[in-house]
Amino acid sequence: MNLHQFRFVQEAVRRGLNLTETARALHTSQPGVSKAIIELEEELGVEIFARHGKRLKRVTEPGDHVLQSIEIIMREVGNLRRIGEQYSKQDSGTLSIATTHTQARYVLPQPVARLREAFPKVNVSLHQGSPDQVAKMVIDEVAEIGIATESLTHYSELITLPCYEWQHMLVLPTAHHLAGKDNITLEDLAAEPLITYHPSFTGRTKIDQAFAAKRLQPRIALEAIDSDVIKTYVRLGLGVGIVAEMAIKDDGTNSDLLAIPAGPLFGINVARVAFKRSAYLRNFVYTFAELLSDKLDRSLIEKVMSGHASDYEV
Repeated sequence: MNLHQFRFVQEAVRRGLNLTETARALHTSQPGVSKAIIELEEELGVEIFARHGKRLKRVTEPGDHVLQSIEIIMREVGNLRRIGEQYSKQDSGTLSIATTHTQARYVLPQPVARLREAFPKVNVSLHQGSPDQVAKMVIDEVAEIGIATESLTHYSELITLPCYEWQHMLVLPTAHHLAGKDNITLEDLAAEPLITYHPSFTGRTKIDQAFAAKRLQPRIALEAIDSDVIKTYVRLGLGVGIVAEMAIKDDGTNSDLLAIPAGPLFGINVARVAFKRSAYLRNFVYTFAELLSDKLDRSLIEKVMSGHASDYEV
């Protein structure tokens, strides 16, 4: 048996048991993939896949156990490569970060800049997507670290740690009729057209839950993933915006908008960092995590990565 066979089996599962797609993804031939899988099954003495003719139909019971072992083997092969990279190139390489648009636009610029100052030979690759896509990129080792508010805790393959807390902000034109109200309520907002995030992004779950708890049906006039887009439509008078506080910078660019903290209405959100369970992390990954938040340090991350996650709120 060899790593090529393991990779073919793993990729076949990822591609929904479609050998043509598997071969295309691995830049090889479909007959070659099929032959390698059959040879591995013959060597193991079990069928990994049940078949209908030449088509793979499902993973067998022994195949489930084989896949679990292959996952461990391939993960450790990846760790071996990273160890080699770390010690042959102590302060160079590429840090791949998976994150959402809000984090990439408003939170990461300073930590990335400070990392590049500390490690000038390290390149940074940003991969943006939805929180679920962020999780999948870390699991599939497209990225070494993921940063998002939603979804990361839903994946058993990930270790997550709280990074920082934040609240939503209401944004409205200074001439809006709610601008002079001392205490804006959920009932007030339910009567207005609202402009906020897509349901899977940037704490939208908390917003929906707050209205649902009051049995209110908000009027969502527009959904977006970009805070600047939300603010643009607020300026056009389409409604009251609800954005992350990170998107409201005290730099003069928002002087035409009134920003009101909405934590009392929607609660506090927690942005989290995620690492693939049992992954080997290079020195500059630890440094970057420490630059993200004073809640994170190398000893804590090493502790939870070694299996002591219950010792800290994760």
